[in-house]
Amino acid sequence: MAEETKLNRREFISWFWLGWITFSVIVGIVLSALGRFLFPNVLFEKPSKFRAGMPTDYSVGVDERFKDTQSVWLVKTNQNTMYALSTVCTHLGCTPNWLSSEQKFKCPCHGSGFRPTGLNYEGPAPRPLERFAINFDETGNIVIDKSKKIMNASEWEQSEFLLKV
Repeated sequence: MAEETKLNRREFISWFWLGWITFSVIVGIVLSALGRFLFPNVLFEKPSKFRAGMPTDYSVGVDERFKDTQSVWLVKTNQNTMYALSTVCTHLGCTPNWLSSEQKFKCPCHGSGFRPTGLNYEGPAPRPLERFAINFDETGNIVIDKSKKIMNASEWEQSEFLLKV
């Protein structure tokens, strides 16, 4: 005859709690997966167009007021023109810094250097900084449209990307 093993009260309670803990973990995993399915990631992006103020708000040189909020530098030249440059390095996507003493943008990641026009001249960056479309709205404010951009220096003179002020 085989010996029968009986569960005493202590063993029963420990198996009971182990079962409930296992059940709770499995239900938690299933509910987490369900919640992830019901509430997917939503990407909240800034609008591609924004107003940058009046041309009289800017002096000659590089303006960094939209560097952090819109990823754009506005540059006003001595020839009364303005253009909008992307703050994203064309090498690996880092944000270069404007060095006013050296009159250049310098990427801290791998040393790419860009002239105030956005032209790359040192480091591993394969092409110039991108330029965004820039124009006036009906009230005379400058409007930057980041959905329209050019990547080649040969296209810089297009009227859509160079604003006469």
